[in-house]
Amino acid sequence: METKEKIFSDLDFNKVKDFNESDVRAVICEPIIKALGFLDENIIREKHFELQSGSKKEKTTLIPDYLLKIGESYAWVLEAKSPDKNIFDCIDQAYSYAVHKEIRSVYFALCNGIEFAVFRTNSPENPVLSFKICEIDIHFESLKKLLSANSFKNSENIIYDRVIISPRKNETFDYASRTLLKEIPIKRQSAKRHYGVHAYFTKQSWNVVAEYIRNFSNKGDIVLDPFGGSGITAVEALMNGRKAINIDINPLAIFIVQSLLAPVKEKELKDAYFDVLENYVRLEPKTQAEIKETLKKYPRPKALKLPKGSDVDTTDKLFNDKQTAQLVLLKSLILKIKNENVRKSLMLMLSGLIHYYNLTSFDNSQGGATGSSAMWVYRYRIAKKHTDSDFLTLFKNRFKGIYAAKKEIETICLCNQKTVEEVMKDAKILKGTATDLSFLDNESVDYIYTDPPYGKNIQYIDLSAMWHSWLDLEVSEEDYKLEAIEGGELDKTKSEYKQLISKSIEEMFRVLKFDRWLSFVFAHKDPDFWHLIIETCEKCGFEYVGAVPQKNGSSNYHKRQHPFTVLSGQLIINFRKVRNPIAILKANLGMSIGEIVIQTIEGVIAKNDGATLEEINDELIIKGLELGFLDLLKKEYSDLTPILTNNFDYDVKTEKYSIKKDAKFQTRIDVKLRIRYYLISYLRRIERERKTASFDEIVMNIMPLLKNGVTPEAQTILSVLEDIGEKIGENTWKLKDEKSTLFTGAES
Repeated sequence: METKEKIFSDLDFNKVKDFNESDVRAVICEPIIKALGFLDENIIREKHFELQSGSKKEKTTLIPDYLLKIGESYAWVLEAKSPDKNIFDCIDQAYSYAVHKEIRSVYFALCNGIEFAVFRTNSPENPVLSFKICEIDIHFESLKKLLSANSFKNSENIIYDRVIISPRKNETFDYASRTLLKEIPIKRQSAKRHYGVHAYFTKQSWNVVAEYIRNFSNKGDIVLDPFGGSGITAVEALMNGRKAINIDINPLAIFIVQSLLAPVKEKELKDAYFDVLENYVRLEPKTQAEIKETLKKYPRPKALKLPKGSDVDTTDKLFNDKQTAQLVLLKSLILKIKNENVRKSLMLMLSGLIHYYNLTSFDNSQGGATGSSAMWVYRYRIAKKHTDSDFLTLFKNRFKGIYAAKKEIETICLCNQKTVEEVMKDAKILKGTATDLSFLDNESVDYIYTDPPYGKNIQYIDLSAMWHSWLDLEVSEEDYKLEAIEGGELDKTKSEYKQLISKSIEEMFRVLKFDRWLSFVFAHKDPDFWHLIIETCEKCGFEYVGAVPQKNGSSNYHKRQHPFTVLSGQLIINFRKVRNPIAILKANLGMSIGEIVIQTIEGVIAKNDGATLEEINDELIIKGLELGFLDLLKKEYSDLTPILTNNFDYDVKTEKYSIKKDAKFQTRIDVKLRIRYYLISYLRRIERERKTASFDEIVMNIMPLLKNGVTPEAQTILSVLEDIGEKIGENTWKLKDEKSTLFTGAES
């Protein structure tokens, strides 16, 4: 049962907007308090306090809705409001309760039935946690760390300068028996440490990465991402009590992660920012004469060559004189800052600002300004209608993003009883190549979660040229050689890309401990690349366990421009390093590859009442992985577009393919062959998850895929099942061990 259901039972959240304050207290606040472990004797409701105010020392009565006690002390205050009230307009009232001399609580919280916000009494300007009540599933663990009855020490003289977490129980973490996660609902932009700081070409959804880290590793473990990108794996590993190793060949990626995690003192960061802001405003070039003078006084960044397909040939031509003058002035002021970590943090702010402040900036479809088309459409394209945003507004907004990220990281670290400096001792952020992890010993890593480049989709180093120029980041010829992409500056072939990915997988296998996991994120529609991954992993000694379809957020520019060929989702392929891996054998299905493709497409369409390109691709790849026909698939169906266009209808609104109007399913394969196909696929999956399935479960899983004319009776399914499977116990099944009756040898 979900946390939300446990706390609120069958509450209809659509009706909360009609609640009054009394309803909010009874239906929302009380259940949350109880779920946090507070008993009635620890809950003080509507206690009266008097406060003298004004020159005449008039007495005001304070009546907090809830005071939560630990021993004889108050841990936190909760003030309820009706849903029509903005809780952020009521901070002063709740704060006055929390700081009252008879209360002096560590935290105060506000809830209007729709939102819940927690504030620290000694820093009430910004919430340490804020979320919508309907999304409490996502945030409840964080809420427990802050406000549960176990999060406070009961001592007469204790000073609550940080959140106290109960010691971890001495329990065994069984790596070998971890189960695969199902698709996780994404929560992309709720984490300030990842969003609003700096754009990057591709970003995994932070909560998906965090769930995988928690599922496949234990606290204190070493988590590696050899294609680290903007550092989401590393940051989430650190925030969840693991050690992190982040590697990337792109110096921009390393700059982003190092600058984000650089520990700073809040006052020093703010003081430096306001000092830079004040000096910038004083010196800002406004007239043409002032712009020219500024360009003479301050050094311009080095003009770097832009990749093929760009509208201009060098990075300096991406900015007009006014933009360049403003940016060089700001950069020079930041570089004067003596504290290295503060300087890095404000350079990160500058780098994020550059993304929006150049000649590629344009008005997006929502009416706002966006920029640096290299990040979104993967080429430098000068905007036809350039949007010249207000520089100071961008400057201030970028700092807000950096400051919020730093505060969030600090808060999470404190929740884990560590400072940011202490957490950073567990991090290695390194510029390097995934093909050479020689600095790591054999079997020294506990978990790998990685999202490698997908062929020629993105040329990361080439497309980072603008940032390399402004940040004075060096890129060597060796970096270009070792970047695992197709095309790019060196016009690498598909074969060269495959060699680099293969070498990377070999290194991952070497450094991973036995009985540990590799989660490999991939989103390519060419089966040849999937075949490469599975083939290389098996060759190294990895055991394939299963692949999970996972959405990664709203569709990007490329998906909107090419809905029939670009995938908006991905698969997370999970492998385990074991001493005696089970290889994927090639299933003898009695069908041609063409029949398999049509059968699979029609099966997923039948199951889902229409299927998206992603669902079709995922189904084919997963079936190909589990049944061993990727090698055949890659030869004949590297692009599904022709077969989909010629054989199925496409609905633009739903983005789903379906059987053509007034047509029947094309596949006229013998029903027992179709049943055999789905039975083998399903039982192979169950076997890899180390499970068995009852006959009823088997029927329920494959029956929706058999909608073609007359649906077969359960007895027909049973007869095929008895041929290829064996019964375990009274009513569970698995595939027979006599693999010679099911699988061919090394056929291609």
